Parts: sequence; C-alpha cells; structure tokens
Amino acid sequence: MVDLSQRYQPFSGYGASITDASAWLLMQKMGAADRAALLLELFGPGGELGLDITRITIGASDFSLTHYTYADTVGDPVADIAPARTNLIPAISEVRSINPHLTVIASPWSAPAWMKTSQSLIKGKIDPAHYDDFARYLVSYTKAMDAAGVPVNMLTIQNEPHFEPEDYPGMRVEPAERAEFIGSHLGPLMDQEIPQTRLLDWDHNWNEPESPRAVLSDTKASPFVDGVAWHCYGGDVSAQSAIHDSFPDKETWFTECSAGDWSGDWTSAFQWSARNLVIGAPRHWARGVLMWNLALDQDHGPHLGGCGNCRGLVTINTETGSITREPEYYAFAHGSRFLPDQARRVGSAANTNGVEAVAFLGDNGTKVSLIVFNGTADKEEISFSVAGKTYRAAMPRGSLATYVIAVEAN
Repeated sequence: MVDLSQRYQPFSGYGASITDASAWLLMQKMGAADRAALLLELFGPGGELGLDITRITIGASDFSLTHYTYADTVGDPVADIAPARTNLIPAISEVRSINPHLTVIASPWSAPAWMKTSQSLIKGKIDPAHYDDFARYLVSYTKAMDAAGVPVNMLTIQNEPHFEPEDYPGMRVEPAERAEFIGSHLGPLMDQEIPQTRLLDWDHNWNEPESPRAVLSDTKASPFVDGVAWHCYGGDVSAQSAIHDSFPDKETWFTECSAGDWSGDWTSAFQWSARNLVIGAPRHWARGVLMWNLALDQDHGPHLGGCGNCRGLVTINTETGSITREPEYYAFAHGSRFLPDQARRVGSAANTNGVEAVAFLGDNGTKVSLIVFNGTADKEEISFSVAGKTYRAAMPRGSLATYVIAVEAN
C-alpha cells in the first residue's frame, strides 16, 4: 500500500485561520493561563492537534468586529497595521512562541474602498488606475507584519475573487484582471521588495479550475505566481490535480473550508473532512490544508455580516469558559498530530473499494505516517506493506486511523 520510492510534494501540515474573531476570543475572552494551554494544545509540538499553518486576513472579513482595511485614508496606500496590534499580532506571537516554524498565509477580502469602482468595501472591483496603489498596499502590509514579528510566507491577492458578498468586504477580480495586476504591478514589486514571500492565485473553489488556469497561462503573470490556493465550497478536490498536471512547477495549497450547521451530524461532518481534506487535499498535491476559523464562540461569532452559522475547529463559550472540540478538530488531528518533520507525500494506494489513504515520510526518512479512512458500510480487515513489512488492522465502518511506522532511512 505504501511505496517509499514514489516521492511527491513536500507537505507543510494542517492548520486553521486566526481570523479577527478568533484572535479577539483568544486575547479578550480567555485568561492568560487558559489561552496558553489551548494554544499549546492546538499548535504545540506533541500537542493534541499540532497545527503548523495559519491564514490571516489583510483587513476585515465577515469574521471581524468592524469593516476596515489597513489603508482607509484616501490617497495613502501604505498599510498601517495598528488594528492588528490589539489582538491579532499578540495572538500570532503567542502561537509562534510555541511553534516558531508556523507558516502564515495572508489574504485580503477587499482593497481599500477608495481604490475600488464601488468606492465601498462591499462589492465592486479594483479600479485599474489604482493597481499600483493596491500592489503597494499589499507589499507594505507584508513588510509591516514582518517588522512586527509576523513573517508572511505567502500572499493571495483576493479571497474568493468570483464572489461579491452582500454585507461584508469582498470584490470581483476576473482572471484577465488578476493576470494584469500580477504581471505588471504586484509581481515585479514583490520581487524587488519582498522576494521571500510567495504568491498564490485564485483562493477560491474547486469548481472553476479554468480561472487559475487562465492566469497560469498568461506569459507575463505566470512567472510571478508560485501556486494556486483552493477552497471547498463547490466542485471536487480532484480539480487540484487537473491544474497541477498542467502546471507541475506550481504549488498547490488548500486554504479554506468551513464547517457549520449545514454539515450534518457529528459523524457526517467528521467523515467528510477526513475524506476530502485530511486525505483528499494532499493526495491531490496540496502542500498544506487549512480550515477557516480556528475558534468561534457559542453563537457562531463574533461576525459582521456573512456566515451566521459557521463554526471553528474549537468553540469557546464566552459565558462558561468551556471549550468544545468540533468534529473537524478530531479529523485534522489524525493528520497534524502525527505528521513527521520535513514530511513529503509518498506513494499509497488510491481508493480501494471504499478505503482511502495518504502517506507521508519524514523525520529524516525514518518515519511513515499513514492515514486511512474506511468509507465502506462494513468493518474492514486491511493490510498494508511498508518497507518490506506487512501490517494488518481492523477498521470499523466510517472510521479514520493513523498508523505511524518506523523505517530505516535510505
């Protein structure tokens, strides 16, 4: 089942977004000791979850207490990250003290209103006359966060560029517009001023692979684009492989999926995440897999517009102080908690009569982590071979299991 000779993409791990809402709950609604214990559980090496990646918003999303950007003064595109210093930067700083190798992806939900055709954070597009301003905004933001102790490893230019929300920041950016903005404005500026930060296109759903394909096919933009970011709200995870196969030199990252009241019962939600995200996303070339909110409260917030029934990996009850670990927490733990250092995906059997798996090799080639989901309606007696040895296990129907196996480095 596991072929160590087949080496695929490096894998950075699993994670969740520290949104404004998550940061506010952590910093304002938890005491220092309780917060430290929870963050150690979520991000600490050897912790219950062991997350390695987070995503943050450049300005407000629907999970913010106000709608803002970091450059709301007309005519001044240089980012002032003062709003992030209250909760977001302190929260990430605590996480980085626990996991100094944390990977950070940053995404805007909207350009500043004065740069847009709508003159509002709600709906609209970037005015082409302000492409240089928007590029300067993103680059100055990245430099300011780095100076504040939050290095940004990757940028996307727009969260969900084919969706214009009715009541929270967003904007539409078509493929030709993204290609022009990247190729003639942002890309050259990033190369000059923040060459250490990588750029991802799309940051939207599986069901429109032709959109990132158009940007990656643009001869001027493509050299500046390091990869494609994907969301789960439409289509199938196999779209990631379709784009990877056409552009094998580009990275694949899975950057957002939220669960909520629509996700069905506990078992259904757990199994969907197991099949599609924990196993499916890396099998289809993802170098990292992230859920949306790390933490929300008992009322699915705080939020301002947008999703009123989303949930985080954990729910923090602001009245009782209790922590509820949601189904996705336990699904992700099968991957993140047991992921070896310097992991790389290696060969494993695809869907075999309803049993699905993904395997990683790491710890200097001495440890294999094999994650297996039994999607059948029956208990399955499975067997798998690793480095010449055969192992057997019984898996109840609908179960997810992780097997950690020591091997000799070669």
